[in-house]
Order: sequence, then C-alpha cells, then structure tokens
Amino acid sequence: MNIEKIKDQIENLDINKPSKQDVEAIEETIKLLDTGVIRVAEQSEEGWAVNEWVKQAILHYFVVKKLRKIESGELEYLDKIGPKKNYEELNLRVVPPGVVRYGAFCEPGVVIMPGFVNIGAYVGSRTMVDTWATVGSCAQIGKDVHLSGGVGIGGVLEPPSAMPVIVEDGAFIGSRSIIVEGVRIEKGAVIGANVTITGSTPIIDVTGENEKEYKGLVPSNSVVIPGTRPKSFPSGEFQTPCALIIGKRKESTNQKTSLNDALRTFGVDV
Repeated sequence: MNIEKIKDQIENLDINKPSKQDVEAIEETIKLLDTGVIRVAEQSEEGWAVNEWVKQAILHYFVVKKLRKIESGELEYLDKIGPKKNYEELNLRVVPPGVVRYGAFCEPGVVIMPGFVNIGAYVGSRTMVDTWATVGSCAQIGKDVHLSGGVGIGGVLEPPSAMPVIVEDGAFIGSRSIIVEGVRIEKGAVIGANVTITGSTPIIDVTGENEKEYKGLVPSNSVVIPGTRPKSFPSGEFQTPCALIIGKRKESTNQKTSLNDALRTFGVDV
C-alpha cells in the first residue's frame, strides 16, 4: 500500500467500525513514522505544515491496540506501545532507563540520556536529550539541539490540525525549561534555565528602544531568559510570567563557540 492510498484510507475510515484494511493502514502509518519515512510536520519554503492524517492515525492507533505486558529485564510495564529496538543498528545512544517509544524517529547520532521520546516525535542527528528531559508526542526537534536536564517539550496530539512544538536546528534549551502548545523555537535560539513558554506567553524583545512582542515564536539566534511583567487584577497589581529576549547569538560555523559566547556575554543561567 503506497502512502497516498494509506492517507486516503486513514482520512475516510470509521474508527468505531474499523475494517481489517483500516487497521493495516493505521499500523503501516505508525511503522512509516517509526522509520522516518513520514513525519507529523514538515518544513518547506512556505514554512511548517502539519500532516493531519498522520496525527489522526496516531490517535486511531491508541484505539485499535490493546494493553499488553511489556518486559524489560526485571521490569514490567502495561501499555499499548512498546519501546523502539535495535538502538545499535540505528546508531542511537540510549542510556538506561531512557526510552524512545515505537512510532518516534531519531536520526543517527542522537543521544538519549535517561529521558523519554514519545510517539510521533522526530529528533534530528547529533541532538542530546539530557537526563529527565521529555520530548512529547509529535514534537519536531532539529539537528544539533541540546535539551538540558529536566526540559519538558510538550506533546500536541489533539486536535490533529494543531501544530506540534518545533525546536529548530542548533537551538539550546536550558535546564527545567518548558516549551508547550505548538511554540516554535527557531534556529540557533538559546533558552535559559527555567523559562516557560506556552502559546500565550508574551515573548518580549527588550534589546531595542521599544519592546517588540511575540507569541508562540522565538526568533532565530535569540537569547531568552525568564521575566515578569505587571498586570492589574481586582485585588491589585501583580507580576505575571513572560520571556525576555535580551540579545542575539552571533552567527558562527562553530556552534559550541557561539553558544558559549552567548551564555558568557549575556550571563544566562542554563
């Protein structure tokens, strides 16, 4: 079954009464995700676009699969989806008890410390998913990205039309930061420690005479730290969270050098 036929099958099936062919199309879609043949979202010259039928197939997969016992050495789990296998063949370093779930794809050279990569996610080559960092369902992580310890990259599975969280090539996400609700971190951006960015979080560029506000987008090479801004409530004025763009990372062919320079120049905790 070619991809167009699978897509057509997924888009027209009745999940309350799935046929054998429907189940086969769902399972084949997840297999194609697992091997990196297809993706939940893709970038083109027009920008990022969601493949809604792929997300719909993931939702259907949870319906048609049954809970089963999954064993890993002396550990036992009960779930519908097991972990990927053949890490050595895929050239992935996965440190126990790190897990990449079946239906996620990691390019060769990815390092997973004791973290978690969920179904539908895509992780680019040479990216580090550090200790207790999580890559939520359908998140798209670029090449040469560092997700520091405890980072939470949110999953966006429903509705199928919703854009997943996207972290583009060369970005650095500081420890315990949380990126959710379809936020896009553009290439080379540096997010300091403990920054929370949701779809509605004000992201304020304070580097010029006049502030410039973004929502759902951190521009390329931005250096970002947590901040607050005043907001009036019936009982008084209080500080509410925001994210502050305090500078720009210099363009460089050496990403490590440019990162260290940005962290040192702007005094960013990571």
